[in-house]
Amino acid sequence: MEVVDKSNLNAEILTQLKSYVYDIVGCCQEVHRELGPWLNEYMYQEALKVSLEEKQIPFEKEYYFQVSYHGHPLSHKHYMDFLCKGNVVVECKAIASLGAEQRQQLWNYMRLTNTPIGVLYNFAPMKDQCEKYYYDVKTKTITAF
Repeated sequence: MEVVDKSNLNAEILTQLKSYVYDIVGCCQEVHRELGPWLNEYMYQEALKVSLEEKQIPFEKEYYFQVSYHGHPLSHKHYMDFLCKGNVVVECKAIASLGAEQRQQLWNYMRLTNTPIGVLYNFAPMKDQCEKYYYDVKTKTITAF
């Protein structure tokens, strides 16, 4: 899987992607603004659930998905924090700084479920961190936007 920068997306697609996740990211920002930094990740998830409900954004919390290998379902259970609007993975973190491990987790969820949009949100620092990605199913590439 190749990761590329946003310069590979045309301006129209980039604008559409940003617009599509605007309300979801807004909910994350609202949670961070009201609760502040350095709480437990699960508190942020619960608050985000409330915010998404209040804004009437469709979502599934702790979305379960199963991975198959050669047509056989693997028994390990996978849960992503949120699946919003049916095609946006939202992974919540409460750590000092986002790194390769957290990005890879989000990208794997996107790839394994063929979900085109991912938001990685870190609530812990004083200044919240948000990364957004687009997964092109055809080319198997991830693009930051």
